Amino acid sequence: MKRIQNVRALATTDARRDALAIAEAGYVAIDVGVAIEHRVRFAHEELHIAEKVYRLYGRRIYFVGVGKCALTAARAVEKLLGDRLAGGIALDVSPLTGHPLSKIETYVGTHPLPSETNKVATERIIEFLSGRREDDFVIFFISGGGSTLLFLPPSGMTNTDESKLFRELTARGAPIQDLNTVRKHISRARGGGLAFAAYPSEVISLIVSDVPSGDLTVVASGPTVLDSSTVEDARKLLAKYDVAFPTSASFIETQKDEKYFKRVTNTLFLSNQDALSAMHDEAVRLEYDVTIVNDRFTGEARSVGRIVAEKLHDSPANTVLLYAGESTVTVSGTSGAGGRNQELALSALQYLNPDELILPLASDGHDNTAHAGAIADATTRANARVHHISADEYMNAHRSYDFFTTTGDALVTGYTGSNVSDLIIALKK
Repeated sequence: MKRIQNVRALATTDARRDALAIAEAGYVAIDVGVAIEHRVRFAHEELHIAEKVYRLYGRRIYFVGVGKCALTAARAVEKLLGDRLAGGIALDVSPLTGHPLSKIETYVGTHPLPSETNKVATERIIEFLSGRREDDFVIFFISGGGSTLLFLPPSGMTNTDESKLFRELTARGAPIQDLNTVRKHISRARGGGLAFAAYPSEVISLIVSDVPSGDLTVVASGPTVLDSSTVEDARKLLAKYDVAFPTSASFIETQKDEKYFKRVTNTLFLSNQDALSAMHDEAVRLEYDVTIVNDRFTGEARSVGRIVAEKLHDSPANTVLLYAGESTVTVSGTSGAGGRNQELALSALQYLNPDELILPLASDGHDNTAHAGAIADATTRANARVHHISADEYMNAHRSYDFFTTTGDALVTGYTGSNVSDLIIALKK
């Protein structure tokens, strides 16, 4: 099944067809269900994960999934373990499709802003984990989106308060590392909170990284990872970005006692490296000269778009440049409509030569809108002229979604059930 839903509409040139094929290869490589099928094995009461073997004779096995990959992973784990799975919970941002799960409770929360729905589901996860025993074995599957979902605030803080903090930090250009440092100290489930709740069970946490650095303490605000940040760090970050903390609430210090983490193994299960490798191989198959330029880019989306375009200018014909990371969009004066990948594409559009193309995309299929990203090339410019719209005007108003909706150059995948950061394909014929 194709991950990109509108290939036919977009693939109007050879360059576009190739770029879309490269993007498709990236999406396939980070398919969580396929990855679990290939990388996790259970036979003769032994669970084989990441070159480790867990002997589970007579032990109860549980599953807890949180994030954009939770339900995809839950279905794969139910299939893998069958009757040996004692139970579980999955909290995702998107509802389950297909037949219902038989052993795992499913919850759907809100994203990118928290809600009381998220709080109720998180409380249920904590309750579920608190009943685990020393001989139990818990498989966690943690992925991007988990920070918002794991909303369990201190007394005096509401989901509206956290949403306000998130909006203000994002509008001021705070990167994900800073956002999640603050988030760890306003929820009892983040910053090692789920590992603490699961104690004294043995835990394996499979983590799909959506952060440029691959830092497991940052993904979903590190719910199964021992956290080194402090309340003072969170305070300093709010001061740095000039964001006020609700006077009715207090920060929460994360659990620092190492005893709660001695039986916890955190493993990087999927990352942007998997996508980049597959995209590289597909571009080679298509007979391009390929370079993975950067696997952790950051910066303002409009600046990154210009930098990538300039790098493409300096490259010879028949080149593909690949990037992974996460940009930011600092909004001033108007809220606009769009996402960082579409804004990056819109920025690049102004600099591209006729033989050049840039396709930035969200690996989760959701670039803050129903679009996953967008193609910027000469065809896009021609489409804009037909509709009498200006890239400059839409860029300044942060209306990239409206621009690419009008030109018909947006990438559509729907939620992919995976999330490993954003990706950029820059191609020169």
